[in-house]
Amino acid sequence: YDVALASNALGAQYGCEFAKKCPNLKLLLHVSTAFVAGTQEGLLLEKALTMGEALRPGCHLDIEAELQLVEKVKAELAEAKSGGSDQSSEKTAMKELGLKRACHFGWPNVYTFTKAMGEMLLEQQRGDLPVVIIRPTMVTSTYHDPFPGWIEGARTIDALIVAYNEQAFPCFVGDLKDTMDAVPADMVVNATLAAMAVHWNEKGQVIYHVSSAIRNPLTGQVFEDACWDYFSIHPRVLENGKPLENRRPYLFKRFAYFRAYLILMYKLPLEMLHAVSLLLCGLFSQYYNKHNRRYTFLMLLVKLYAPYAFFKGCFDDTNLTRLRKEVKMDGKDGSLFNFDPKSIDWHSYLLNVHVPAVLMYGRKNKGSV
Repeated sequence: YDVALASNALGAQYGCEFAKKCPNLKLLLHVSTAFVAGTQEGLLLEKALTMGEALRPGCHLDIEAELQLVEKVKAELAEAKSGGSDQSSEKTAMKELGLKRACHFGWPNVYTFTKAMGEMLLEQQRGDLPVVIIRPTMVTSTYHDPFPGWIEGARTIDALIVAYNEQAFPCFVGDLKDTMDAVPADMVVNATLAAMAVHWNEKGQVIYHVSSAIRNPLTGQVFEDACWDYFSIHPRVLENGKPLENRRPYLFKRFAYFRAYLILMYKLPLEMLHAVSLLLCGLFSQYYNKHNRRYTFLMLLVKLYAPYAFFKGCFDDTNLTRLRKEVKMDGKDGSLFNFDPKSIDWHSYLLNVHVPAVLMYGRKNKGSV
């Protein structure tokens, strides 16, 4: 929580303070995330966040109080550590505190919570600075530039591809009819460059949702079909040389049902096996550890992805549509800086570009999953 506050919240504030000291500044561009909207439903507009306005009704967000809370908890942890206490490490404690505070104010995770704070601080302190805020949705590998499939690490829906590759989840949460709002990384960059060119030396603030759901929605069905098709064409082989069966995960439309099923079918049998293993001097410990790790990974994956799996909001892209038209009206070659999601064939892109990219490049940095 302390690191996220320093980078995502205070980072925006410090950037703004520095920009005010630049006499020839033409534009301050801030990259945020569309999910500063949290888990709100309906049409989500490209508008600024109001300082202190939490997503949870009846709550007021005081950023200064959050910073003081972090310092207080860190001081207590340092004191406990010097006293020989066996409390959790500071890093773990900060993660737990951040998630608790994010949920308290209505955000699903620390990242979106602190990015929202960053926008609030920027809005409060920008004054007359010309500001553009870019809010991308879930960013995937590049569609075209610098080459199709450039990616660093596996995040958001990429974690599902990694798990699918390892057949690590027999079931999951979500609805194949729902939309997954994703956009290739180079389209985010292209939209950013176009916004900089158009708003250079203008006054005021403009916000852009770089999204795809309105113009070219990616459904869970298309995503699942693309993964199935890829692994049918490229079957995985186990260490013993036998092919790994390609199975579609069963989807639960309610998280409570999913959790109950997983506990009954996997967690309880695993704990029974663990007890027997202890009685037999760890005879099954290796088997237990392997499958318990898979269970823990699946629960973590669901915990991270659930807010997006059940996301019922839709990001308005009126400003982005206007920007696309303005770039073309200026006589510029829009094909060089394409950020129109309508040009994407999602099944082909996932099958031929994104899924292999995640497996080739993304898995090298599995710690970011």
